[in-house]
Amino acid sequence: MIVGIGVDTVDIARFERILARTPQLLERLFTPGERDRPLHSLAARFAAKEALIKALGGSGDLRWHDMEITRDRDRAPAFVATGRLGTALAGRGATTAHVSMTHDGGFATAFVVVEGAA
Repeated sequence: MIVGIGVDTVDIARFERILARTPQLLERLFTPGERDRPLHSLAARFAAKEALIKALGGSGDLRWHDMEITRDRDRAPAFVATGRLGTALAGRGATTAHVSMTHDGGFATAFVVVEGAA
């Protein structure tokens, strides 16, 4: 059963200007495992985190590092199962957050589906 959906789009050039103007955002928004990604990938990950917040109906107690995105063994993006993310999902009656990300034409977009038991 779908509990929530969220989508977000980031202008990559604007995101780059924001990071250049406020370098500490890199550490605030991304985990050490995410920070070495190329700019378009960082923008997509930021969009995915924003989309997850929308799918959950708000951030609650979630922090940026609670929403780490990695790739599974098939290279598909996935949220890391952190304690706070698990609590946020359970609070909505959800068990899983699916994520899809893309970047093209200067934009990064992410779509999140939060799923629960039927």
